[in-house]
This record gives sequence, C-alpha cells and structure tokens, in this order.
Amino acid sequence: MAQFDVVDMNGKKVSTVELSDAVFGITPNEKAVHEAVVNFLANQRQGTQNTKIRKEVRGGGKKPWRQKGTGHARQGSIRAPQWTHGGVALGPKPRSYYYTINKKVKRLALKSVLSAKAAQGEIVVVDKIALDAIKTKDFRSFLSAVKADGKAAVITPEVNEVVVKSARNLPGVTTAPAKLINVYDLLNAKTLVIDKEALAVIEEVFA
Repeated sequence: MAQFDVVDMNGKKVSTVELSDAVFGITPNEKAVHEAVVNFLANQRQGTQNTKIRKEVRGGGKKPWRQKGTGHARQGSIRAPQWTHGGVALGPKPRSYYYTINKKVKRLALKSVLSAKAAQGEIVVVDKIALDAIKTKDFRSFLSAVKADGKAAVITPEVNEVVVKSARNLPGVTTAPAKLINVYDLLNAKTLVIDKEALAVIEEVFA
C-alpha cells in the first residue's frame, strides 16, 4: 500500500494514510481509459445539428425550364442539392449520440486513472475540506496552500454546496462527490485534491 501525507487546509501535515492497492495500485489499462473518455465525450453531445433537405427548403416548386430543347441539362427544381440555396444532400440531422459501456470497463478505467495519479504523486489528501462561507478567494488560497494550483479536481464525500459555489469561477477547477467522479475530469486534472472521508468512500465503492 502506498502512503500519502494528510494535510490540513493550510497545507500542513497532520497524519498519513495508506491507499488501497485495489483502487490506487493497479496497472493502468489504457484501452479502458480511452473507451471511457470517448464514451463520456459522446454523451456530452447535444446532437442538435440540422440541415434541410430539398423538400424542406422553401421554393423550387416550378420546373425551371422545359425538359428538352434548351441546351441546358435537365432540371426539376432550383432547390435540388446542386443549386445555390438548394437543399443539402446527406447532411446531418438531429440524433442522440448517447451510448453505454460495460460497468466493469468503466470501473477499470477509473481505477486506472487513480492508480496513475497515485504513482505520479498527483494526489493531495486533505484532512477535511470545509469553508465557512462561499468565497472564491478563500478557495483559491486553499488550493495554493496544498500546492494544487492550475487544473485540479476536488473530491468531497458528498455534494458540498459551499465548496461547489466557491470553486465554480476558478478556471480548470472541478468538484465532484466521491460516488460521481468520472474518468474525463480526473484525467484532465493535474492534481486530485481528495477529502480524507471521500477517500474512504472511493475505496469502498470502487474496490
């Protein structure tokens, strides 16, 4: 088991904690991580793109010229795809990009990212993440104190409204309760800032 220092919100060491090898000590599986990231990004797509086909474009009801004898190619409508302002041939239509992946693959991907972060020393365990009031300045000072400047994923035991609202205006900083962490946010963060209680939840849920 890997040992990590537990610090307070001022960055001072208060104790140590051992991370479970079942969650933080496996050999990362790149294929599972890739599959989970592609799935996450696909599920974020709104799928609202839309183009009009020839029957949906206004106009073009009259045949532009007679079929034969003009020297032009035969045409049936000025709203056919080859015309300017005509309909679009085989263009995108609204659709859902949502799909699911195997739960075991998703869990393996999460453990792979957590293990990689632990191996690289990119995890900070905090004794307790708590703020008296919603204040972005205080939250920024906390991240600086624990050396988590820049992109950071802050993980709390449960949804903490004060933490969420204090962090939402900080670019590159995301927050999530332990049970709802996702591979994309963990992978995108330079540092994982984990509440000690949230650590226990992660090990219980994903072991």
